[in-house]
Amino acid sequence: MPQTPQYSERLERLTFDALPGWAADNHRAALSSLLRICSKPELLKNTGTDLVLKADDFKAQCPEIEVALKTPKAARSFLETHFTPYRVVRKGFVTGYFEPELRASRHRTAVFQTPLHRKPSGLETVSPKNRPPDWPADLSHGRLQNGILIEMPDRGAIMDGALDQEALELVWLESPIDAFFVHVQGSARLRLDDGSVMRVGYAGKTGHPYTGVARLLVKRGEGAPEDFTMSGLRTWLETNPDRRDALLRENRSYIFFREVVGAEPEQGPVGSAGIALSPGRSLAVDPEHIPFGALVFVSASFKDPDTTKRSFARLMVADDSGSAIKGPVRGDIFAGSGKVAGDVAGDIRHEAEFVLLLPNAQTD
Repeated sequence: MPQTPQYSERLERLTFDALPGWAADNHRAALSSLLRICSKPELLKNTGTDLVLKADDFKAQCPEIEVALKTPKAARSFLETHFTPYRVVRKGFVTGYFEPELRASRHRTAVFQTPLHRKPSGLETVSPKNRPPDWPADLSHGRLQNGILIEMPDRGAIMDGALDQEALELVWLESPIDAFFVHVQGSARLRLDDGSVMRVGYAGKTGHPYTGVARLLVKRGEGAPEDFTMSGLRTWLETNPDRRDALLRENRSYIFFREVVGAEPEQGPVGSAGIALSPGRSLAVDPEHIPFGALVFVSASFKDPDTTKRSFARLMVADDSGSAIKGPVRGDIFAGSGKVAGDVAGDIRHEAEFVLLLPNAQTD
């Protein structure tokens, strides 16, 4: 059994022939997604685990990956030669996310009234080095002022104007509902009122715990879990304007954004690992358990969006994270950009099986 110090779940070794859905997967697409790491092998450094190749070993394999991409047979052979599948015995759970495409303006107007904020100065991740003695255990970020770390205002306080005097507004959206879903997704492609396109990405957060407002509605008897997919939650927020803001305040976590420049229009947004996300192949994980760069074969009962003839079963690359993605068997599937991708992502809320592909070079 290979040693995986960042992975606490029991793993069961399989063969590729015994892996349901493996033969039908698009191995070239999966390997092409893995190839993105060749542009940033440093994300594999210091993982302290056998779940991924060491950076130098991976970099040495990049030319071989490029050759293997020439044919479907060669791509599959490369994966089966260099990796061994291990099924996670515990059942997993997956959701979906996407990059919204919205109308916006760089300036506040009568139409565009809801801001996305830049990261405030002094925002820091809390660490043993800077943590004050009485710091709340569930507060992951704070603001350094005069050498002292202080708590940031939460979502409710920011809605009430706590940051208004700092001129942190990056861009303005049409509605607080649009802004909330951009916070949930962590990025967006914005079509500005001057005809240009702007992309925004995650820059930081207040550090308050994330609370899923859809889950709160279910607990309060507003509906069943299947009623509050992404589209279902949006419908509730739109039809309950008098209750909307009070509900949103209960998710105290608030996200800050930056303008993403230099990205190719056809590429996905940049994820937490620092590389452009790959639609249908990028998986947001909890990096405390699954490090960036790990290969995870995910299978679930919902229909594959590219072919309704079979259920979802794809090899994915762990290259993103999210406030709500916690634990060793929790994943968030990146569906792409725009409304169609949003419809796909909004319907994904399923139990799943995780199979980790461990590199043979690390475990031999």
